[in-house]
Amino acid sequence: MDKARVLSLFIAVVRAKSFSQAAVDAGLTPQAVSKAVRQLEVHLGVRLFHRTTRSLSLTEEGARLFELANPGLRLLDEALDQIQNSRLEVDGLIRMVAPMSIGTTIIVPLLPEFQRRHPGAHFDVQLDDHFTDLVENKIDVGFRAGSPPERNLVSRKLGEILLLPCATPGYLAEHGTPQTVDELRQHRCTGFRRPSTGRLMPWELQVDGATVYQEMPAVASFNTVEGELTAVRSGLGIGQLPVFMIEAELASGALVPLLPDTATSNSGVFMYYQQRTLMPLRVRHFIDFIAERVPQRLAAQGRALRAA
Repeated sequence: MDKARVLSLFIAVVRAKSFSQAAVDAGLTPQAVSKAVRQLEVHLGVRLFHRTTRSLSLTEEGARLFELANPGLRLLDEALDQIQNSRLEVDGLIRMVAPMSIGTTIIVPLLPEFQRRHPGAHFDVQLDDHFTDLVENKIDVGFRAGSPPERNLVSRKLGEILLLPCATPGYLAEHGTPQTVDELRQHRCTGFRRPSTGRLMPWELQVDGATVYQEMPAVASFNTVEGELTAVRSGLGIGQLPVFMIEAELASGALVPLLPDTATSNSGVFMYYQQRTLMPLRVRHFIDFIAERVPQRLAAQGRALRAA
């Protein structure tokens, strides 16, 4: 016996003062409602209604049950209404996950603007370079770099990542400035290891209109872009870095672009989430906001490179 169902039908009969009207309200037949109430009576071992062909009234036990159960059902109805109405509110928690580089440089700086639009929204941000399961970790929106997720998720490309070889003026003054890819390979270069596999990634270079993947001798390799960027900033060597992370250094001259014609943009920034329907309004607004602002942010990479 479905206790919640039969109890709710019992309360519906009491409120309507009629099996027939309660059946109409519930979209059932009177026979189905009568059977459900009879199941409840058998389960409790007491009669809940005095029934005649012309009248319906509660027994003492029925009145007691209604007195005890009705407030609980009212609270349940209110809880369901609140959850249903939450789909129409922007207030509430938005859980997201992003790689450290994208999260700290692109996503997190946009949060104050979103909160100015929607002051009741707040965030739980996880920065993790590994792919995160949205369902298992109760995440609303995820971000990743490279290629789109291969799982059963909605994925939207927000823009491309421009990769550029660069070094500090101090490093170039000491070791010289490479003019070709062959000369570049003779320099002290940094490398990036993919966190998911630990494999050292080849450099992507644009050569004669085609993308080539070049193994570079790494004086040091890192499993985070932030670590590699710190090494290049310190003058350790030449690194191929995402332009969106070094726009300020390029503008100030703290980093010097090298072989700009070899810059590639084959990797993308992707936003992913579980579904398009039955989504809280705050999450929908955030997705739309990100889809508007992040492409603008990534488009600035080309301008930064041209200005450098």
